[in-house]
Amino acid sequence: MASEQANDEIKPTLESNIDPSAEANTDSVPEAPKEEPRSYEETLRDLPTEEIWELYHHKAAEHGPRSKPIEPYRNALMERHLPLVKYIAERLLHTLPKSIELDDLVSAGLFGLMDAIRGFDPERGIKFKTYCTTRIRGSILDQLRSQDWVPRLVRLKASRIEKALRALTADYGREPTHNELAESLEMEPDELTREMDSASARSMYSLSEKWEDNDDDGSGEKIDVIVDAQAPDPIQELNRNDILAYMTRSLTPKEKFIVEQYYRAGHTMREIGEMLNLTESRVCQIHSNVMERLKALLGQKSGSLLM
Repeated sequence: MASEQANDEIKPTLESNIDPSAEANTDSVPEAPKEEPRSYEETLRDLPTEEIWELYHHKAAEHGPRSKPIEPYRNALMERHLPLVKYIAERLLHTLPKSIELDDLVSAGLFGLMDAIRGFDPERGIKFKTYCTTRIRGSILDQLRSQDWVPRLVRLKASRIEKALRALTADYGREPTHNELAESLEMEPDELTREMDSASARSMYSLSEKWEDNDDDGSGEKIDVIVDAQAPDPIQELNRNDILAYMTRSLTPKEKFIVEQYYRAGHTMREIGEMLNLTESRVCQIHSNVMERLKALLGQKSGSLLM
């Protein structure tokens, strides 16, 4: 009896802690999270290219080819044809110097693609890929020509002579003579000489470029191997120093100082006089006396010196 009474007291307490709606919700399914609405640009990406073209021409006819409402359609078309721009830029890059960057070519090609989209007329029966390929390539070439400091006519002359030279070299198995090259180009030798002189334009290169195409370790830059024609020759400098030391060993310290400052440091007689606290005329007199003595010495030793 006591246990039954205790169970009767606990049962109301358990029932009071049970949510009356819990039993009703056991079979209910939780609601799925609501998807965020997609933007109009994202919707255009899923449409076929033909439908985007139809929407673009409809909006262009309604608002104009340069109006703001057609920008989403134009951007969607540019995204569809961006791989074509990169493909054309990469093919042109193989024929250009290594200083040209691919991103610059792609950027110039995008302007050509934009002009192609704006000027394309589907009623002509031409595929857009065929039409825009020419415009993209032309836009890239125009950008390159605008950065070229050599006139185009000079480039054409140099290219014509270079092609003829390569063709004759392949035919003869050797480099052709000047007369053979002139005959191939149907020109007189003197005329070919003038053409080669006018077409011998120099291109600008970066000294930080690699000397070899396959040199990627950074140790073969052009600046490391190009000779500086204005740099002094070490052997000549050593020979000159030895001769000067031999010639001036019999001079007094003042006479030796005047000779070294005048011929090695490049100072004037007046500047040397200020250094020695002498007048310019006195320095000239000392210099003349020294030269007469050295000429006599060199006349006796000319056969034993490497002059």
